Amino acid sequence: MALQTSLGNRLLAAFPPRDFNLLAPHFHETSFDFDAVLVRTGDEFKQVYFPLSGVIAFLVEMSDGHIVASTLMGSEGAVGALSLLIPSRSPVTATAYVAGAAVQVPVAPLRLAFEQSATVRHVLRLHLRTQLLQLNNVAACNAVHPVECRMARWLLEIHDRIGNSRIQLTQEALAQLLGVRRTTVTLTMRKLRAAGGILSDRRGMLEIDRGRLEKIACECYAVMRRRITRMYNEELPVGSPITTRSPPPQH
Repeated sequence: MALQTSLGNRLLAAFPPRDFNLLAPHFHETSFDFDAVLVRTGDEFKQVYFPLSGVIAFLVEMSDGHIVASTLMGSEGAVGALSLLIPSRSPVTATAYVAGAAVQVPVAPLRLAFEQSATVRHVLRLHLRTQLLQLNNVAACNAVHPVECRMARWLLEIHDRIGNSRIQLTQEALAQLLGVRRTTVTLTMRKLRAAGGILSDRRGMLEIDRGRLEKIACECYAVMRRRITRMYNEELPVGSPITTRSPPPQH
């Protein structure tokens, strides 16, 4: 159980010891750099990735070549979990926005555990429900909220997963998150700097003021964070509850 707790992924920590120990021999820990691709659109799922650290973005490529991020994932999730419900190919490309590590598990033994264990099914279905909530939230947010509010929301979501006020992101990654051109990214960053949400943005490294970003972000951030936190805290059968990260001290 010590290994199970120390792995750092909320879903793996929630598996019953019997199922966890059956899967453990199939674990392969891997690391990924910024911009690494875990799975491409159209690829057959052969592995499910349980992130231990870092941030992964799910990217949708439009027919004109435009790429837009639909949602983010960190150590609370599993890349490729949808393949456990039905054999399928990936509808999106999963790309690392922040370098980190993950546990890879082949689909076959994980699907066997999914079929045999009610708890494994519950844990992974809960995760898929939270993903659906986030997708719906992002779609609605993109339709009605100003770009600077949405950028603040995305930066807060990344901060939640890495706990560091210094976030390294390229202009291209920010453009994908927002679904806008790089010129719009530049103008939006100027607005956030003027409001104190971004303290510096040199060489792709953003230093943020979390407290001010929370005031700039639309209500979507707080609403979805509260809902998903409650779902994980109330419905995950094992492990300590997700805690709300306190804003860093103001200087």
